[in-house]
Amino acid sequence: MMSFAKPRPRRRVSLTPMIDVVFLLLVFFMLAARFGVESSLVLSAGGGAAGWEGAPRLVEVAPDAVRLNGADLSEEALAEALAPILPEGGTVVLRPVEGASLQRLVDLTEALEAAGAGRVLVVE
Repeated sequence: MMSFAKPRPRRRVSLTPMIDVVFLLLVFFMLAARFGVESSLVLSAGGGAAGWEGAPRLVEVAPDAVRLNGADLSEEALAEALAPILPEGGTVVLRPVEGASLQRLVDLTEALEAAGAGRVLVVE
């Protein structure tokens, strides 16, 4: 009869090193991640029609369209259409239509300021 050596007891896998690695990765990504870029938009109170000059410049912001003085335009063509009627540092009035998102309004405000609008007024 053949006899074999006693079978070795099975070793249990230790989870401690894996848990250590997971926690190190978690801490690394928490410290290294940027969850969002913060930006600000300067708003000022007041205004009125005292400093108004030239042609009307009313931009209506709808969820799917942009209108300058009632005429439909694309967002890219807005700066071109404003150029002849907007004096240097002039004022543009933005009026959001129901359903327009705040992000869309902020994007158009930044685009108008980049196109040369000195002030952007938001009206209801």
